[in-house]
Parts: sequence; C-alpha cells; structure tokens
Amino acid sequence: MSEDNDAVELDDDAETEAVDAAVEEEADTTEEPTADAAADGASADAETEASADAEPAEGDDATEADEEEASPFDDDVMPDDDVDLLIPVEDYLSAGVHIGTQQKTKDMERFIHRVRDDGLYVLDVSTTDQRIRTAADFLSNYNPEQILVTSSRQYGRFPAEKFADAIGARARTGRFIPGTLTNPDYAGYIEPDVVVVTDPIGDAQAVKEAITVGIPVIAMCDSNNQLSNVDLVIPTNNKGRRALSVVYWLLANETLDRRGADTVFALDDFEDEL
Repeated sequence: MSEDNDAVELDDDAETEAVDAAVEEEADTTEEPTADAAADGASADAETEASADAEPAEGDDATEADEEEASPFDDDVMPDDDVDLLIPVEDYLSAGVHIGTQQKTKDMERFIHRVRDDGLYVLDVSTTDQRIRTAADFLSNYNPEQILVTSSRQYGRFPAEKFADAIGARARTGRFIPGTLTNPDYAGYIEPDVVVVTDPIGDAQAVKEAITVGIPVIAMCDSNNQLSNVDLVIPTNNKGRRALSVVYWLLANETLDRRGADTVFALDDFEDEL
C-alpha cells in the first residue's frame, strides 16, 4: 500500500498526541517570560542603553530588521503570504489549524502545502480559510433546522454543539446511533437536508447514512482522510481542541453573516474549559 494512495492507519490516540505535541511546541515560543527571564531582559536593556552611543557594527541594521520580522511560529503554511484571511495567520497557527498528521491520502494531497522535518504534513491555511467561506455560502441556503452537525471526537463535541446552537441547527455528538437518518421507526430519527461532520473517520456512520439517503456532506478533513463520500472539504487539523474551536467559530460567524444576522460570537464562546 503506497503512502500517496492510502493512509496508514495509526492508533488514533497516538496520532492525536503527536499533533498536540507539535501545537504545544509552537505555542511554547509565545509564552510569557519568567521572572528570571525578565531580570535578564532588564540587564540586557541596561547594557543596550550603555552602548547606545557606540557606532553600530557592520550588519547590525540587517540583524535588527530580521529580528523584528521574525515570527514565533513555523509560518510557512501557504503559498501566497498576501492572501486576505478571515483572521490573522498567527491566530490560525497558534490554534494548530495547519498541523496535519504524519499520513496523507491521495485525496488530501491537493490541500497540503508541505511536509515538516518531523514528518507532519502542513495544510494550506489559505485553502482552509477559503473553504470556510465556501461552506458558509452553502449552509446559508438551508433552513437552519435542516442542518445536522455531528462529532464523535471528544474535542469536537463542544464546538460542534456550540456551532449548532449559534446557527439554529441540530447536533448529534458522541456515538452516532445507527438508523438516525435511515430508520423511520427509530425514536431519534431525523431527516436533515445537509450534514456537517467533524471527521469522516470518527463520524463514518453519519457519513454512511447521509450518502444512503442522498444528502450532502460537509466535512472537516485532516491529511489522512479519504474524500470519496465528502461533498465539501474543509481542510484542517480535526483532532486538536483549539483547532476545532477556531474552525467552528469562524464557520458559525460566516454563516450568520451570509444570512444578514447581526450576531457575532467570540472565540471564547467555542472553547471548552479543560
């Protein structure tokens, strides 16, 4: 089985831990300085002031310019740095939206910008941003109550439910009961017009039933997802708590904006307390 054609199935918890570790590694670079660091900084400031009148060494100007422009993140996450995004690229990066898994499928190859030294694939943030807008355009055409949002992933449950509440949709989180979309005799049977899933792998039952009854599927897809039963892809890290919060938050606000609603939610509304 080649890597380009099929994802190698890893233990889900191990994969999630690898992604979370990568997000934390980048986030650590933006932590507040400790007391010792602050003291060191004060000493450095004093030394800087003492030598302020000294003639700068050759190349100092260029070094200072580089330091000012340096980003605390590994910010090579899209081919065009001038793209107009919904939020600053740093906000996408701090949430780890761009960090994929160590596997990729041929289906997801077009959404991948590059591969990191640690083997994690980097999703194209500009495409993620554009697909959020496209999904909002699509969802705004539906009666809110006819939209179903699902998430079996633990980290996706709270933001999925918040998203459903924000736009007036219905949510089914946790285990998706077989027959929810296909068995009229089941007490929890519903007939939505479109389904939004957090992960086509974890939400496979919901995807299967949506295809059976012929309704479109919008899915948040990581680098290891297959897309054969997905109608609209939002490429994103679909395993991280903060990444899912950011994507569901943006999708909610963009959908409401398309409807002409005045309500605007804050990211904090979509972040579950640990």
